[in-house]
Amino acid sequence: MSEDELVILLDDDPDSGEREVAGRWKVVVIDDDPAVHDGTRFALNDYRLHGHGLEIVSAYSAREGRIVLADNPDTAVVLLDVVMETDTAGLDLIGYIRNELQNDTVRIILRTGQPGQAPERRVIVDYDINDYKAKTELTADKLFTTLTSALRSYEQLSRMNETRRGLEAIIEAASALFDFHSIERLAGAVLNGLGAVLGSATDGAVVLRDPASGADTVIAGSGRYSGAHRPGSTQDLDAGLRELIEAAFDTSGTDVRDTAAAVHIATRSGRNLVIAVDAGRILTPIDRALVDVFCSRLPVAFDNVVLYEELEEANARLEERVAQRTEELDRANAFKKEVLGIVAHDLKNPLSVILGRADMLGQQITRDPVPVDKVIKHVEQITTSARRMTGMIEGLLAEAMNDAVDITLRRAPLNLSQLIATVTDTNRPLAERKSQSITLAAPETLMVRADYDRLREAVDNLMSNAVKYSPAGGAIAVNIGTEDGSATIRVSDSGPGLSEEDMSRLFGRFQRLSAQPTGGESSSGLGLSIAKRIVELHGGRIWAERCGVMGGTCFGIALPLDG
Repeated sequence: MSEDELVILLDDDPDSGEREVAGRWKVVVIDDDPAVHDGTRFALNDYRLHGHGLEIVSAYSAREGRIVLADNPDTAVVLLDVVMETDTAGLDLIGYIRNELQNDTVRIILRTGQPGQAPERRVIVDYDINDYKAKTELTADKLFTTLTSALRSYEQLSRMNETRRGLEAIIEAASALFDFHSIERLAGAVLNGLGAVLGSATDGAVVLRDPASGADTVIAGSGRYSGAHRPGSTQDLDAGLRELIEAAFDTSGTDVRDTAAAVHIATRSGRNLVIAVDAGRILTPIDRALVDVFCSRLPVAFDNVVLYEELEEANARLEERVAQRTEELDRANAFKKEVLGIVAHDLKNPLSVILGRADMLGQQITRDPVPVDKVIKHVEQITTSARRMTGMIEGLLAEAMNDAVDITLRRAPLNLSQLIATVTDTNRPLAERKSQSITLAAPETLMVRADYDRLREAVDNLMSNAVKYSPAGGAIAVNIGTEDGSATIRVSDSGPGLSEEDMSRLFGRFQRLSAQPTGGESSSGLGLSIAKRIVELHGGRIWAERCGVMGGTCFGIALPLDG
């Protein structure tokens, strides 16, 4: 054996940074001469490139070659004879490889023992081959060199194809990532997208960490973790994958270890996620680069879901507000109808009295002498009816305030005892006309924060009701004090008391109770509902109860103390 025929085995450069991995370069030898197969195997024995050995597959005819190549799409190099069953069998097989199998990556080295049958220039131009050698010139050394060059070319093309396939998968997946409106569905799509990018089925999980409790929840899974998406299910994950996920959370970055990768995602809403996948094979630098490219846009996709959720919540609140406003408008319209009904009915009667008495008064004053006692009686009736109308109008105006949604109280420190004393003095003349007595028991000072005018209106409603429903000569008691950290006001009358039915609808609007005013006074049925609204706006409460065995009713108000 000559020196040129020796196969020289070269060690990989220790500084190349490449390490041995499992796997072999697949080489298919297609030749009708068995000696060529034996010689090729002998010459390439112990051949290694980048830590990969060779897997040599033999075919002894072009027909067998078609079958072998169809069954081995991962073939790296084909060592192809030209003349086999026919003079052009090898050349015809080239067309089959490139056109029918659509394999543009495999490197084809044409070897011929009869160069005249296939002139080199014409073959190189007309056929998609990568090298052309005469068997006589293809020594062991040149075979080594030629094969190494072809494998390096195959490796580069494979990387390019892998990159292209990964980028195509990224583009296809990215176009759909922004169509999801659920973070769980988006997470599932991300895992599917990573599987497509890596070109293999993956076992993966997307883990969401609660910012408050720090608890982890698997919100999507793939492969053997597809059933793990339930709260607290991270224990279902492999220990190594859990460790990788925890490392990604700790570093807020990307962590890659052999077959698995974990990527941390932070959203604008403060949610932190980690996407982890195990490809079941060593991840190449291209794999890692593709994972980085794919995941670089994921924060925007997850933020898009968060924004959609916020928009949905805003729409829900808006719809709720619209429904509330619609209800308020319907209530306002209903109130207007009630007001019109009252105006048409209740105000019509006193107005008719005023008009009738005024007409009669006009007739009386034309007489000579003028019947003074009759004139006085007509004037009193006109005055009474006018006051009744004024009270109704004031009640309607007050109810309009009570029906408003956006009432603003002007709170300020005030002496509750002084306010109640003022309201008591205002109602004494009304009580004296009916020979009633009003007693007031109150400390000198009891401070609360309240709207003076509104609170006075509420208390005045209770006190005027006590005068209105107590009989002539009856007694009214007003007591002020503190109880359970609140300032309390109690107004007790000596009227007929409240029935069970009255108690159930006491503070409703336009409610007429079974008891009747004892002095012929009018009632719009609004006073207690107005008082309740004012008290509740102050953060207090109002109630009514029977006054023991003596009858009558006691109304109470509780208000927060000032400081």
